[in-house]
Amino acid sequence: MEGSPRVESNSDDNSGNAGSAKERAVSSPHRDLGNAQLNSSREEPRKKLCGYLNKLGVKGPIKAWKSRWFFYDENKCHLLYCRTAQDVNPLGSIDLSSAGFDCKVEADEGVFEIRTPSRVFILKVSTMMYWLQQLQMKRWAFCNTQTGLPVDSVTLAALPANETMPTEGEGFLPPVKTPTDVVGLKAASLPAPQLSAALQNISLKHPWTEIQNTIYNICGTRQLPGNGRSISGVEGFPEHPGTPAEEQEVEGEAECPAREQAREDTRAGLRSYWPRKAKWLTNSFPAFTEGLARERSSPDNVAVLQQQVLTLTEELKSQKELVQLLHKALEAAQQEKRASSMYLTAAGDRDRLELVRHKVRQIMELSNRVEVLESDRRELEQSLALRDSRVEELQKHVQLLMDKNHAKQQVILKLTEQIALDLSEPEQEADAVAADTLYKQQEEMEHLKDDLDAYRTQNQFLNSEIHQVTKLWRSVAEKEKFLLMKCARLQARSCQVESKYLMMLRKLQEASPDLASGEAELVKSLIQEALQWDVKEEAPLLCFALSREYDDYGFMTIPKYEVEDWKLLAKIQALEIKSSNLLSHTAVEKPLGERWASMAELSPSTELKGLIRCGIPVEHRQRVWKWIVTQRLSHHHATNHFESLLRQCERTEHPASRQIELDLPRTLTNNRHFISPTSQLVPKLRRVLLAFSWQNPAIGYCQGLNRLAAIALLVLEEEESAFWCLVHIVENLMPADYYSNTLIASQVDQRVFKDFLSEKLPRLTAHFEQHRIDVSLITFNWFLVAFVDSLVSDILLRVWDAFLYEGTKVIFRYALAIFKYNEEEILRIRDSLEIYQYLRFFTHMIGDGRKLMSIAFNDMNPFPMKVLRNRRATHREELEAELSELEWIKVQYMKEQAEQVTWHLDGAVSEEDEEM
Repeated sequence: MEGSPRVESNSDDNSGNAGSAKERAVSSPHRDLGNAQLNSSREEPRKKLCGYLNKLGVKGPIKAWKSRWFFYDENKCHLLYCRTAQDVNPLGSIDLSSAGFDCKVEADEGVFEIRTPSRVFILKVSTMMYWLQQLQMKRWAFCNTQTGLPVDSVTLAALPANETMPTEGEGFLPPVKTPTDVVGLKAASLPAPQLSAALQNISLKHPWTEIQNTIYNICGTRQLPGNGRSISGVEGFPEHPGTPAEEQEVEGEAECPAREQAREDTRAGLRSYWPRKAKWLTNSFPAFTEGLARERSSPDNVAVLQQQVLTLTEELKSQKELVQLLHKALEAAQQEKRASSMYLTAAGDRDRLELVRHKVRQIMELSNRVEVLESDRRELEQSLALRDSRVEELQKHVQLLMDKNHAKQQVILKLTEQIALDLSEPEQEADAVAADTLYKQQEEMEHLKDDLDAYRTQNQFLNSEIHQVTKLWRSVAEKEKFLLMKCARLQARSCQVESKYLMMLRKLQEASPDLASGEAELVKSLIQEALQWDVKEEAPLLCFALSREYDDYGFMTIPKYEVEDWKLLAKIQALEIKSSNLLSHTAVEKPLGERWASMAELSPSTELKGLIRCGIPVEHRQRVWKWIVTQRLSHHHATNHFESLLRQCERTEHPASRQIELDLPRTLTNNRHFISPTSQLVPKLRRVLLAFSWQNPAIGYCQGLNRLAAIALLVLEEEESAFWCLVHIVENLMPADYYSNTLIASQVDQRVFKDFLSEKLPRLTAHFEQHRIDVSLITFNWFLVAFVDSLVSDILLRVWDAFLYEGTKVIFRYALAIFKYNEEEILRIRDSLEIYQYLRFFTHMIGDGRKLMSIAFNDMNPFPMKVLRNRRATHREELEAELSELEWIKVQYMKEQAEQVTWHLDGAVSEEDEEM
């Protein structure tokens, strides 16, 4: 946003110095108007509104004051700011056209606000009243210019900014004198004020702008005078020694010299530059030389020199305009000369006639153009006349309003004098009733004052009471919070002690054959008493999820096992889970819930991935699952696709419908929403599975899909959402052929898992090999249904949170973490049959979900997806080769069996022939 370039003369301009006043009048028809404006500008040179102010900015979480150079742009009514007066690119701007100004009483000294529709700027300066007054008047002037209304005297006074302020009686603040030392172009030569460290003033929001300004300032000091320009209206051009900056200002220019160069190399350039410049000025303008001599001889002739500079500048402008007109006339003469030459050099009369006709056509075109321009001129004159009449009418209307206002003021003044006269002469009040009324009013006023004092006292007292009550309430709240946390810890400790007690009873039960009959009976009675414990008898002060028979998704908090030993294990598991939840509720769950509540919009990020791994709260899980499925299936979603599949299910029976009906009663038997065939979710699950069988005919239906769809229904509730979630799992997350007839991809994953188990848990792998334990008999179902019916509901849903977002790698992580979680317990078992029995139910005994999550995502690292893909490809090739070999062996065996049958038949026929 550089200003207009400085007017500099050259050798071509000197040719126009001898032009007469008459020629200048001919070349510029509006020269008289320009001279009048120039004279007014000479009398009242316009000052730029600029200076250093402190701006309140935010640097991280801490607010800090930063020094900025502010300057006003009259064309756009913007207040721009940059770090120093020499910067070329501004850091920002403030739109004053619709802004409001405010200086609060409670604020610090010199602090005021500029309120725009989009932002509030807080500034601080010692000359606050001057800036507020100037900004207000600049805004008035701009708004009046935009609306086309006549500018009043106050606005006119603000435009030149020459200490002429509104006169008395206009109702404005008293004029503030311009502080020339800290405001204006002179302030640019002063060093920028530093509030604290130098780095604090650097704008972190605009690093590129800071770099550009720094490079420009470094390079600008190495250039010759006249080349360095700044956006703030301060130019790197040197001032003449002893000449103030105001002497070099020209009205309408956006750039003014305001500072001397500070570096020694630039001063050397100036010393070589000024002699040449002075010589040119001496030869071209003798008056300037004389004025310069007078200025050197006497410092009192500054005004005379300033007048001469303005005169020379105006004369230079007129000479440039004259040169431009002479160039145009010369060009026209040359064209005429070329046309005459063509006419004289024409060979025949026909050519000359054609040239004449061409000239006639040009004359006609020029005549038409002159007519059009004349009509435009008449229209402009008419519009100007209408505008002048409108302005005159508005001026008359304003004058009429002013007269009315003056008359009203006179009437008010007379009425005021009359009232004062009536009050000063009480002897004229002959009416006793009026005197009595006045006395009653005064007495009533005294009573009201007393009441007001009483209300003030009461208000202070009530405020004090409210303050004390608030302090008591906060104290009680803190104490209650502390007691709740203490109660939770004590209850968790009680659960741990009871769990240890039940574990001891279980060990005594296992050793019952070695105990005496009386001791065995005592242990049996203690176990029966422990099994009668009911979680519903807990105190209502702490209502956690495990204090109910079913959780939020309908899963039983304590599984019902038929075997007596397993019932005891279920009690132990419930106590461990409850203890873990009590301890982690305040420390972990509550902060995580607050972070989830603050995430209004979801977008893929590292933070979201970490939060999902920690587990999604119940109140946010449905929203997050829908978002995940929508993100991964955005190209598959089709309008009314699910409804069309349901209509197809009604028209045609799918071959897998019978198997689906057989599996529905066996789905999530520990969940109250699927226990009964009449449950509401059973028909929904049927429709989801049938729709998927038509959606993916290559799979149709596979055992295990019913449990995947059931979990999706419990969380998402809507059939269509559960359907798309099942599609996302089968088609996006799981590898191809995972649920096909051969289950080849599932078998491949079991081999890959054995590789990871041998790497991550070598001791456990050796233990399994020693006792010939095939873990795939246990883990195959984990991978096929993503741990459904294997983990408790709280941990299962946390696993699914990460599984839906990251994929099957999560299943590998958690499968390894489950074995790591129970590694020591498994290593203590030395019998193969006992190991298999333990592996059947040991996943249900995991109660600390946070510990399991930490093992899966921390202890199992590194776990790159690239390694998983490579191992899947390798084992798939091996498995396919083995299956091909088995198929070949099967074909060979069938062929041999067929040959043996044929041989036996041939032998029997030959025997019959011999007998015959």
